[in-house]
Amino acid sequence: MSSIKDVAKLAGVAVGTVSRVINNSGAVSPTTRRKVEKAIQELNYIPNEIARNFKMRKSKMVALLLPSIWHPFFSELAYYIEDELDREGFKLMLCNSGGKPEKELYYLEMLQQNKVAGIVGITYNDIEDNVSNDIPIVSIDRHFNKNITCVTSDNYEGGRLALRELVKAGARKPAYLGSVTSVFSETMNRREGFIDEAKKLGIDYIVYEKPDPVVDDDAYFGEFLRNHRDVDGIFAITDMFAAKYIERAGREGIRVPDDVKVIGYDGIQDHPYFHPILSTIRQPVEEMARMTIRLLYKKIEGEILDREVYLLPVEFRQGETT
Repeated sequence: MSSIKDVAKLAGVAVGTVSRVINNSGAVSPTTRRKVEKAIQELNYIPNEIARNFKMRKSKMVALLLPSIWHPFFSELAYYIEDELDREGFKLMLCNSGGKPEKELYYLEMLQQNKVAGIVGITYNDIEDNVSNDIPIVSIDRHFNKNITCVTSDNYEGGRLALRELVKAGARKPAYLGSVTSVFSETMNRREGFIDEAKKLGIDYIVYEKPDPVVDDDAYFGEFLRNHRDVDGIFAITDMFAAKYIERAGREGIRVPDDVKVIGYDGIQDHPYFHPILSTIRQPVEEMARMTIRLLYKKIEGEILDREVYLLPVEFRQGETT
């Protein structure tokens, strides 16, 4: 079977010229066009329709690679991403990896072969070598060494804000509860902001972390509660961590907020049915999702973006736990 390179060689032109003739895009002189068309007929060359559609930006499918659709933050993010795509007639392909690197690699390979229009990726695994720029991609909360755009909230400021609010609520020995990913993620800046603000204010603090993912919640929180009974303030890396701490601490007779003030991060509890309503650092989830898709559209159209990282502000939302 003949290839586009064979056509270019027979016509005496560059591969890009053949592509422009096939896709009817760009300037090609009538003489050159006839030479290319003649070569295509002689070789009985049939263009790869999938690749052709991709180059002509006909694909209307965008893939979303998520660690877990079960997690409320990712579910909310997916909702707004799909809604933004739908406005322009694009469809969403959901790839739920469960946080497993081997599953993420499988999805990436599949997406490369199927030529989706673009990818939105959320991953905390070391898959750097398998991420390419062949398909337009925008990452959320994660930097890659390659030129891949990242959309994130101001995690560092969120950590600083959480520490200040804990101190304002009366905490004198606050602790940060988190997990450490195998690669750097913007979420790690929540810890850094917490630490820097504590040092700035001269506050004694604790940092308690285990490798991500935390598979045994009872062991994680049990060890913390045994070793740090003097802690009177908690800043958790996510709202889910905060909620799990509150449940486990309650079994130990620790009252929130009377004994310990608690602040989470994400802002996933928007419904009054949640009790207690968690004090949290709220990410602008809808804005993050819609900005991600708008930036992806620009990359699909071949635009050069003005920066690699787009940082969105966070805010403290008072609840019943501080």
